[in-house]
Amino acid sequence: MSKSTVANRYAQALFELAQQHGKVEAVEADLRVVRQVFQGNPDFSLLLQSPKFTKTQKKQLFKQSFVGLSPYVLNVVSMLIDRRRDTEFVSMADAYIELALSARGVAVAEVYSATKLSDADQAALSTAFATRVGKQSLQINNSVDSSLLGGLRIRIGNRIFDGTIRSKLQRLERELKR
Repeated sequence: MSKSTVANRYAQALFELAQQHGKVEAVEADLRVVRQVFQGNPDFSLLLQSPKFTKTQKKQLFKQSFVGLSPYVLNVVSMLIDRRRDTEFVSMADAYIELALSARGVAVAEVYSATKLSDADQAALSTAFATRVGKQSLQINNSVDSSLLGGLRIRIGNRIFDGTIRSKLQRLERELKR
């Protein structure tokens, strides 16, 4: 998912603050909850973006909805609301989570396959591809793509490893045409 420059800057600032205070994992957990709520309830996001509510009312609604969040997350959300960046909540959370994972030596891999991968297959992929991208391990998100005949397509950051049967057949076709 593409993240805006604004979301990346807020995430970077929050990450640096959390690092200074040793709260990287706690803030990451809070942001995962916030992201899940926003993605699962688009009406909540629309409510916070509504011009019918003042900034103070939006902040109060957010605080009441997410009791127990760290003050770091609440302050960043307040800043986003104050600066009319209400649409950046999820992107900022995604960017922060990516920074936290990267600091731990973990990269997120989107794996597209014709069938669901077993845990053993995911572990083998993590081991094989983590070193290729300079990480210690991969967090694998497996998506079943029924249009694939077989093989895997793996996206790690902006790198794509395409080992699908379709791509192999296309490469073979190009070679035969030469």
